[in-house]
Amino acid sequence: MKGAVSALLLFLPSIVFAADSSGQEFSFLGSFLQMIAALSLVIGLILIIWHFSGKLMKGLPVGQQLIPKHIRLIETRYFGPKKTLLLIEVGGEYLLLSSSDSGLSFIKQIDMVEDIDVIDENPEQSRFAILLARLRQKS
Repeated sequence: MKGAVSALLLFLPSIVFAADSSGQEFSFLGSFLQMIAALSLVIGLILIIWHFSGKLMKGLPVGQQLIPKHIRLIETRYFGPKKTLLLIEVGGEYLLLSSSDSGLSFIKQIDMVEDIDVIDENPEQSRFAILLARLRQKS
């Protein structure tokens, strides 16, 4: 099956150019075949680049694991335009900050760690990374 598809992709441009050179009239079939050939070429190049980039990056660790994180944004609450309340963890301590037009200001240091539910920073990004890892393992 792969051989038939690759043979079709190899001979498709020659069929298109033969259809264009036969006469001076506009040929819908020739234009359509030319569009399909160009689209298949672009999609093929994208898949080849994706395949080889996956093989090159297979030995590398996932990007964010190399950088130690000492500052994390735990939660953000917006109260209005350019008015935000921020909960930040810095070196194991939790700080409550206020951000507004006038700047960033310290409100309070929170000592009750057990009352704070720590949530992952980007759960959708981690889901995407897991999905991408599964796709790379299949190929």
